[in-house]
Amino acid sequence: MESMTDTKKKRPRDPSQLAKMIVDIATGEADDALKNGKDPKAVARGKKGGSKGGKARAQKLSAKERSAAASRAARARWGH
Repeated sequence: MESMTDTKKKRPRDPSQLAKMIVDIATGEADDALKNGKDPKAVARGKKGGSKGGKARAQKLSAKERSAAASRAARARWGH
């Protein structure tokens, strides 16, 4: 578990410092924590909970509620 102080490094606002950071990332001297705009640790946490959520919700709903939710989703998806 990571602590609240263990946050990802923000990009500097100063243009000179930003330029240095870009060069460091390009030359491999620094890791790009914001690669693809996603933090790998956050993605892993999301996958861990996300893979359980839909199945658990489906088990709690009745067949009629599941059907209604599926109908709403289809209408939203296809615009009907």
